[in-house]
Amino acid sequence: MSILMQQYKAIKAKYPDAVLLFRVGDFYECFNEDAKVVALHLGNTLTFSEQKEGIAEMASIPHYSLDTGLQKLVKAGYRVAVCDPLEEPKPAPVKRSVSEIFGQPRA
Repeated sequence: MSILMQQYKAIKAKYPDAVLLFRVGDFYECFNEDAKVVALHLGNTLTFSEQKEGIAEMASIPHYSLDTGLQKLVKAGYRVAVCDPLEEPKPAPVKRSVSEIFGQPRA
């Protein structure tokens, strides 16, 4: 499993009731069930990434569309966790953390 996916899964485990928007470069990436939610409610394309452990479903939100995407997801009743890098990109893995949470947990 890539270091990026390890990071994503570790952070997602802390916020299982939220759609996790995981910043990678100029995009917020979502995987698997979160990707399906983003594709459905934002009209984004659902794509696939081949991982060692199997195929992961993916959807992306450009960073400049974050506010619009958040509004739509929260209005649809989702809790959303926004995960951002804590440091500048460098050769080693970039540390990331959830910077904000929007919406309420689904009943």
